[in-house]
Amino acid sequence: MYFTLKTLKNAWNRLKNEDKPFIFIALVLITIPLYNPVFNSVCIFLLLLTSMFYLKKNTFCLKKILLLPIGLYLIMVLSCFWTIDSQKTVPALFKEIPLLIIPICFMFIGSITPERREQMMRFYSCGLLGFCVFYLLNAVFKYIFTSNLNVFFYHELVTKDVNAIHVSVYMTIAFFYFFTKTAKTFFDYTALSLLALIIFLLSSKNIIIICIVLIMIYYLYYSKISNQLRLKNLMLFGFTILLLFSLNIIKNKFEVEMKANSNRSISSNVIENVPKVVHIVSVTEAWQNAAFTANDYFPGTAFRVYQFRIFLELMQENSVFWTGFGLNASYKKIEEKGNQYNVYKGVGNQDGYQKKNFHNQYVQNFADLGFLGFLILLIMLSINLKNALKNRDFVHITFAVIMISLFLTESFLWRQRGIVFFTILFCVFNTGIKKLEKFV
Repeated sequence: MYFTLKTLKNAWNRLKNEDKPFIFIALVLITIPLYNPVFNSVCIFLLLLTSMFYLKKNTFCLKKILLLPIGLYLIMVLSCFWTIDSQKTVPALFKEIPLLIIPICFMFIGSITPERREQMMRFYSCGLLGFCVFYLLNAVFKYIFTSNLNVFFYHELVTKDVNAIHVSVYMTIAFFYFFTKTAKTFFDYTALSLLALIIFLLSSKNIIIICIVLIMIYYLYYSKISNQLRLKNLMLFGFTILLLFSLNIIKNKFEVEMKANSNRSISSNVIENVPKVVHIVSVTEAWQNAAFTANDYFPGTAFRVYQFRIFLELMQENSVFWTGFGLNASYKKIEEKGNQYNVYKGVGNQDGYQKKNFHNQYVQNFADLGFLGFLILLIMLSINLKNALKNRDFVHITFAVIMISLFLTESFLWRQRGIVFFTILFCVFNTGIKKLEKFV
C-alpha cells in the first residue's frame, strides 16, 4: 500500500508540472469508481472551467472526431420531441451530459501528446491499483467477521451499485498499462499480480476471456519477442489457461450455457440468489417459448437472447426504426413485453426481468435513439479501433476491443460511470497524436 501511494504521489507531481486541464482529466478518470458519483461530477465541472481558461492560451480546435459523441448527445436531446416516456427521457439527459461536456473540453485543450497521455494513464493506473488494494483488504476484513467466501467475488467485492463488471473494465485498462511497459520494476510486477487477481475475482467471464486473448495477441504480435518462440508462448498460455480453469471456484464461473436447462452462463446473470427449485431457461427456450412462468430463471446468456428477441418484435410492431422510443423510454416497452410473456416480476426489493434494460449497448441505442443513434455508436467504435491499430498503442487497442465486446452484453453507456469512462478515454486516445513537444 505504501509503494502504491508513493508511486501515485510521484505521478501526481509530474502531472502538476502540466497545465491544469490535464490534472483534472486524470482526476475525472480516477474518481469514476468512487461509490458516490458526486466527486466525479465535481471533477468534470472543474475540468470544464479550467479548459475554458486554457482557451486563452490556445486556439479553439474543432476536431471532427469529437463531433461524434456530441452528435450522439444531440440525438438524445431531440428524442424529447418523440419520446413515449418523457419522465424517463428528460432526467436521463443530465446523466448523459458528459457526452457533450467532455468533448468540448478537449476542443479547448487541443491535442494530447504521447508524453502527457502516458502521465495521465500512469496516474490513472496507480489510482486503480489503490482501489484494488482497498477492495481486497476490505474483503479480507469482511471475511474475518462473516466467514463468507462470497465477499471475495463479483458484486460482493465492490458493491452492486459500483458494479463488478464495470470495475473489471477499469482494472483491465490499468492492468494493460503495467503489462505493456518495456522496463518493468518490482512495483510494476506487483501491480500486475494484484490487478490480475482482482480481475479474476470480479468474475466477468467476458472480460477475463478478452484479457487472455489480448495477452496472447500482445506476445505474438506486439512484444519485442513476438517473432521468437511463438509456439513456446502459445503452449505456455495454454497451460496457464488450463490451470486457471482447473480451480473449482473459477471453473464454476466459466462453464458455458449451451445445452438445455443449464444454469451456467457466458454472460453475467441479472438476478442473483435465485432458489434452487426453479426451472433454468435454456437459450433455445428464451428464443422460442410463447410464455414463461414466475418459476422460470434466466441465466445471463439466455436472458440476453430473450431481450434481443423482444427488441426485434418491438421493431416490427412499432414504427420507430429511425427515431427509437426516446432516451430510456424503451423501459416502458420492455416492461410491456415482460408482462406479455409473463416473466418473473420480482419480490420485495428485488426487481423482476421486466424492469431490466436490454443489456446490449447496440440494441439499447437502436431501441432508444433509432438507426442514427445506432450508426453513430458503430462509427465511434470503428474509428476508435482503426486509430488504435494504426498507432500500435496496445493500451488503446485494449480499450477499443473491450468496448466493442462489452457493448454486446451490457448497456454500459446508460450508466453515468460508463458514459464518463468511455467518453473521456475516447477523447484521450483519439484527439490527435503528435510527436513529443516541449511545453511551456
